[in-house]
Amino acid sequence: MEQINDYLNAVTGLLATVSRDEIYKVADLLMDAYQNDKQVFIMGNGGSAATASHLACDLQKGITSTCPKRFKVMSVTDNVSLMTAWANDADYSDIFAQQIATWVEPGDLVMGISGSGNSPNVIKGIEVGNEKGAITVGLAGYEGGKLAKVAQHCVTVHSDNMQHIEDVHLVVTHLLFRRMLEELGA
Repeated sequence: MEQINDYLNAVTGLLATVSRDEIYKVADLLMDAYQNDKQVFIMGNGGSAATASHLACDLQKGITSTCPKRFKVMSVTDNVSLMTAWANDADYSDIFAQQIATWVEPGDLVMGISGSGNSPNVIKGIEVGNEKGAITVGLAGYEGGKLAKVAQHCVTVHSDNMQHIEDVHLVVTHLLFRRMLEELGA
């Protein structure tokens, strides 16, 4: 029982420290992308890949099914054949950058999720987004790592516990989704 209480208290404490200003800013950026028919690309590894897929589902299906127009959102973590082809034929650190380079247009939004803030493939994907004129966003842990330096906007969970970071990232993504629904009156 004590272990469960300690875990929940730790996550609750981290939630209290996450920058509300950055969450609102990212929600506004997502809203701008939706209203201006821009695309959103989301990426991450492991648990962060699951969060990327979950957010893409919430935004694409959740917004589209309740609002009059479609939201162009894609998790670039979801095409295993394409990712493994790039990993095998080029380099694992290119699996997201190559996909982003194919699809991104100026003004699109590229979001990278990395618990450590230092995932090379996420960093490269964000860098390509920057080079192509996209708006870039990071969700990071620890002290933000390289992701906080290369992304134009970053929500950082200041913890070194990966499960706590991933829990808070999922809550943040749900907040982003709910904020959009609220703004859209859905």
